Amino acid sequence: MGDNRRVPPAAVNEPSSVTTALLARLRQAIGEAGGWLPFDRYMAIALYEPGLGYYANTAPKFGHLPQSGSDFVTAPELTPLFGQTLARQVQQALQATGTDEVWEFGAGSGALALQLLDALEAAGCAPRRYTIVDLSGSLRERQAATLSAHAGRVRWVSELPARMAGVVVGNEVLDAMPVRLLHRQRGVWSERGVELDADGQLVWADCPTDARPPPAIEGPHDYLTEIHPQAEAFVRTLADRLERGVAFLIDYGFPEAEYYHPQRHMGTLMCHQAHRSDSDPLADPGQKDITAHVNFTGVALAAQDAGLSVLGYTSQGRFLLNAGLLDLARDAGPRENALMLKLVLEHEMGELFKVIALAPAASAQGWVPVGFASGDRTHRL
Repeated sequence: MGDNRRVPPAAVNEPSSVTTALLARLRQAIGEAGGWLPFDRYMAIALYEPGLGYYANTAPKFGHLPQSGSDFVTAPELTPLFGQTLARQVQQALQATGTDEVWEFGAGSGALALQLLDALEAAGCAPRRYTIVDLSGSLRERQAATLSAHAGRVRWVSELPARMAGVVVGNEVLDAMPVRLLHRQRGVWSERGVELDADGQLVWADCPTDARPPPAIEGPHDYLTEIHPQAEAFVRTLADRLERGVAFLIDYGFPEAEYYHPQRHMGTLMCHQAHRSDSDPLADPGQKDITAHVNFTGVALAAQDAGLSVLGYTSQGRFLLNAGLLDLARDAGPRENALMLKLVLEHEMGELFKVIALAPAASAQGWVPVGFASGDRTHRL
């Protein structure tokens, strides 16, 4: 496009048939869009294109070590103590809201679902039904194998019903929702997207935009950041459908004042491949995860505007300690306790990851979720 400001191209490798096919699909999408594809559309294709996107193909994703072919490890993959502790919160929430169903978004390998169902069943309060909302056919197959012992309780859906009730869980779901990229250079704001160079390779390109980050970005310095319309739309949809219950969303991120701090002037977009991080989402599409940190203030405001109440917001470490992690760890061995520390230590997952709880008015009164019994940070949102 003639008014684009070009950015140096990314190095793109084509080592796999998946990447080759996905690149062809991306080139087609760029052509259909008139030569410039906004980044959120690029990210959606790279992650979710049926059969080709990172979360839609059959390559392994979750695991402890790169030797397994995995790219990253999540908390439930790290240690079952995560899901066992979260189950205590889910149990309280089921009782407090008078519901009997658990909904999980983006269940990954199924590890968290298994931990929750095992723990709830052992406590004598297994939900009537456990519903997984996941678009990936390959991940559904893996989840079904993992959850075979609970096959009678588990079902899968690809979209939400018009009305729902229950306890909603989403671990590392919001960070995988496509984001828009905004770039300020020499005082002029643009939206960053993707086009093709003369050789047909993917390259960054900026187009003029009226969009801005939620707070004013002070100072004259160049600045690159994300805005999260899809994550906020997801929360609004949840508010529209959830009649009774509560949602617990766990992810890495910050409140708005920290998210858009001048020291974070290059944004938070990152990729994960073979347990290494990089900042080049245009390289190896379909072979690596693409994520952005969560603006929890934006999530909370979208929820409140749509009629949900914020029941609590705190760090993952504080949430798990409040919910009884140390009690459960007392009976675990040295290895599990070493892994447990990664969940709560500030320099590991304990501080970067946050937990927010959202509920409709009918379920927000008369109780405090145990995970927020102390150290609640709602006032910082």
